[in-house]
Amino acid sequence: MQFKHPEILYALFLLIIPIIVHLFQLRRFQKEAFTNVAFLKQVIIQTRKSSQLKKWLTLITRMLLLACIIIAFAQPFTSNNTTFNTKPETVIYLDNSFSLQAKGEQGELLKRAIQEIIDEVNPDEKLSILTNDAVFKNTTIKTIQNDLLQLDYSANQLPYDAAILKSKNLFQKDSNLKNVVFISDFQQKEEPFTLEADSSYQFNLVALKPVSLTNISIDSAYIEKPTASTTLLKVRLSNSGNPIDNISVSLYDGEKLLAKTATAISGEAITEFSLSDQEISNGKIIIDDTSLQFDNILYFNLNKPPKTNVLTVGENDNYLNRLYASNEFNYVSSTLSQLNYSIIDNQNVIILNEIERFPSSLVNSLNNFISNGGYVIVIPSENSDLSTYNDFLTSYSLTFNPKIDSEKRVTQIQYAHPIYLNVFDRQVSNFQYPKVSAYYPIASIGNSKPLQFEDSKPFLIQNKQLFVFTAPLNTNNSSFSNSPLIVPTFYNIARQSLKTPELYYTIGRENTFDITVNMQQDDILSIQNNQASIIPKQQYFNNKVTVTTDESPDMAGNFDILKKSESISKVSFNYNRDESSMAYQDLSNLQNITISNSAADMIKTLKSNSKVNELWKWFIIFALAFLLIEMLILKYFK
Repeated sequence: MQFKHPEILYALFLLIIPIIVHLFQLRRFQKEAFTNVAFLKQVIIQTRKSSQLKKWLTLITRMLLLACIIIAFAQPFTSNNTTFNTKPETVIYLDNSFSLQAKGEQGELLKRAIQEIIDEVNPDEKLSILTNDAVFKNTTIKTIQNDLLQLDYSANQLPYDAAILKSKNLFQKDSNLKNVVFISDFQQKEEPFTLEADSSYQFNLVALKPVSLTNISIDSAYIEKPTASTTLLKVRLSNSGNPIDNISVSLYDGEKLLAKTATAISGEAITEFSLSDQEISNGKIIIDDTSLQFDNILYFNLNKPPKTNVLTVGENDNYLNRLYASNEFNYVSSTLSQLNYSIIDNQNVIILNEIERFPSSLVNSLNNFISNGGYVIVIPSENSDLSTYNDFLTSYSLTFNPKIDSEKRVTQIQYAHPIYLNVFDRQVSNFQYPKVSAYYPIASIGNSKPLQFEDSKPFLIQNKQLFVFTAPLNTNNSSFSNSPLIVPTFYNIARQSLKTPELYYTIGRENTFDITVNMQQDDILSIQNNQASIIPKQQYFNNKVTVTTDESPDMAGNFDILKKSESISKVSFNYNRDESSMAYQDLSNLQNITISNSAADMIKTLKSNSKVNELWKWFIIFALAFLLIEMLILKYFK
């Protein structure tokens, strides 16, 4: 039992006054002469005994009466909380990520949790509710009931620490009782759910559990070309439950069924489709699975890729001509003296192939070309005019030093560099390393070095869109043109210069791709389908637009890239497959928190904890009862 005004209890010390009065018997007795002494003794004895009992009973009832009145004014109550008349404040984090599509005993986990919140929370009680993509601050269930019932799944789940921080920020500063209710399935993630000790908040976890841990998902898809005339679309499936003998996989272009197959799957399986037509503008792969629904479909498109424009300036470009002979490239070569400067802006890659000097007009054109997103590859000549070379290179924190005639091997490959990523299955040690007979030492600050000599000096160095070789590549000076490294090096640099849309992108990540298009001053590109339309971040260069997306679009599907109302390309977006996992975190090691598997049970517990039972009315009743008892004693007790 607790008291709202415990200081009033000091008045109980006043009860000592009637005790003193009764103990000292302040009333004086009067002597009276009486002839029958024997009878007198009997009367005195009976009177004294009855008088003492009556006095003690009266004393007790009066003291209890006064005590009850004093205690009633102190306003006693019982509660699980330590404070009185302080309304607890509640913030609920409701995880609406795709993993909450899993079915519990009474339907989808998210939908059931929403219904329990609506049913159990007092309709007029003030609270705040936070989801992955919405905030309802200091509101009531009655106000937001329709919003909750229409709440959709979110492609992006808040990290646990961000959700905790946002929940804390929703509390009023003067709130004494702060309840944080976390409703989630607590999937296993790279960063597990943890709580730092904080006595200001009471954390209550609702760990929702599905009835089945089986889920089959389309993990990813990719293209392989085993031959020039064959294109294979490979689909990777994952299964978190028991092995399945037969799962159906269908391939569509829009609503047109292109192919259908079935495969067995235990943990993981790969199935493939052979494509005769390389262009699929509205592709989607669909499986039949009754668990999570968001990962049963994967959207993709196979656009006809635009050609990359490559210009070589210099002499003896035979090996470069062979490298860029495929129909992926528009390859043009020119000598320096015959170079048409007007075509520079239309290129994606310019290769300066062993020219002896850099005219100032070329330097200005190249600087402007790079600033507009173009890529440049510099291969020095054996007779390079270093002063003109450095006029160009110093703008990129690079400086050539005089040539050194010394044989060196190219032995160090940065396998994680974008132009070599996924080129090698593993790091090679028995490689026939290319050699050079002479090279130009180069001074650089903070630049990437994809290829290095055996003494760690750079052979190929990169500054953003500029790639510089430090040795001539002609066969008289280097064996690099005959090395297996030459193909991925030049091919991938050229491919980087024009980032054509990939098979698909993942929502929630930063995605960048280029669209080859000529734009007027006020033209913009938009991404649109029949359900959504967005204007993404975009940057226009000479002959392309670089488009960047991150949080938008927030809906998976195939989209048109529009210039005004004209569709000029396609792009596809899919939900992140991290939510497909059916593995959950063990919360039993967390301390000083309440854990439940039901939102309804947790809300009932919070209601019970915050309920205050006021007892002052009972003490008033007791006081009246003792008053009545005293009156009866005084009237009827003889």
